[in-house]
Amino acid sequence: MQVDVLLGLQWGDEGKGKIVDVLSPQYDLIARFQGGPNAGHTLEFDGKKFVLHTIPSGIFFENTLNLIGNGVVIDPVILREEIRVLQQAGSDPLASGNLVVSRKAHLILPTHRLLDAASENKMGLNKIGSTLKGIGPTYMDKTGRNGLRVGDIALPDFRERYEKLRDKHKGLLDNSGYSYEEGLEEKEKQFFQAIEFISQLKFVDGEHLVNSYLADGKKVLAEGAQGTLLDIDFGSYPFVTSSNTTTAGACTGLGVAPGRIGEVFGIFKAYCTRVGGGPFPTELENETGEQLRAQGHEFGATTGRPRRCGWIDLPALKYAIMLNGVSQLVMTKADVLSGFGRIYACTHYQYDGELIDYMPYDICSRKAEPVWKEIDGWKEDISGCRSEEELPASLANYISFLEKELGVPVKYLSVGPDRTQTLQLT
Repeated sequence: MQVDVLLGLQWGDEGKGKIVDVLSPQYDLIARFQGGPNAGHTLEFDGKKFVLHTIPSGIFFENTLNLIGNGVVIDPVILREEIRVLQQAGSDPLASGNLVVSRKAHLILPTHRLLDAASENKMGLNKIGSTLKGIGPTYMDKTGRNGLRVGDIALPDFRERYEKLRDKHKGLLDNSGYSYEEGLEEKEKQFFQAIEFISQLKFVDGEHLVNSYLADGKKVLAEGAQGTLLDIDFGSYPFVTSSNTTTAGACTGLGVAPGRIGEVFGIFKAYCTRVGGGPFPTELENETGEQLRAQGHEFGATTGRPRRCGWIDLPALKYAIMLNGVSQLVMTKADVLSGFGRIYACTHYQYDGELIDYMPYDICSRKAEPVWKEIDGWKEDISGCRSEEELPASLANYISFLEKELGVPVKYLSVGPDRTQTLQLT
């Protein structure tokens, strides 16, 4: 068997959680492979809404095992609260045993969050737009080879290891002049209470678990967080996240060989959004952008920040498809475009006096001006559509246009937030 991968092709917030939830009954194991609680995967069903930050989106299916992989960074306090919310809703992963954690996943300390805030504060107007969850500093400690891992919790000197790393962080904070002492003792208390709580979960060697599932012929789906254009190597650097959000990240974030990758589901919105700073060639800073934000309820699931909105960007999508080896496309939020008489797609950039159809090295200091193609929109409310035949002709034409431009079939279409509002296309 091979590992299928599901990931975002834009700047995150594409609707990955919902689609994983829809696909989960087909899989034996759902595995998060990178990122941390900066993710906000929203699931809606049976009149209920859940936002998952660390836990994989297959958690509501008791027969599907969910793995937080080694490439993920974990805030024990946030993970504890996620589990408690699920318990209150009658879905208890501690009781069902359908949530396990890789021993090699790194832990986010309270001082990691302080370092995150100190860094953003120092950058002022040039700040990255971090979620301030401590993600970046935790990955820095990981690559600096002095981080704490989940497996360290079981060691007799865990507390001493924690204090050594904390004291290092305090030294960095002192040098930066950032005030941090107030509330730190209480944060540490909550951290160790959360460590005790999550120790009820089963800690595993994730790489052996995933590969044993494959050897036994079981189906595995790797769930990505954030989006391709935020990848630490291939995104709009330096306005990126701290991990590899591409298919390659699934290999290192779970411990699977490149040859074991199967289908790659690439998710994109019918338009574009971005949270935080950084370039956004198709951004609409006008009434149309405001209309997209209002109709799409475009506010961050993790931060609550309003998302920047714009039309779809085909050069960026082609780039993401190339990097990930996408074999199937999933288009979400098509319902948000209902009522627009005309919609637009960016087919090329005007860049340094040239017309190009690819993502160049630098779109931060050099502006990529979008070249637009006008497309007929649709006025019909499509949120009630449950089959391909019910879709307006102009929407069907939009999908066909995208498939021709991108060279990959659109196999799933989301027409609303609920899991029932997902159509499988022929």
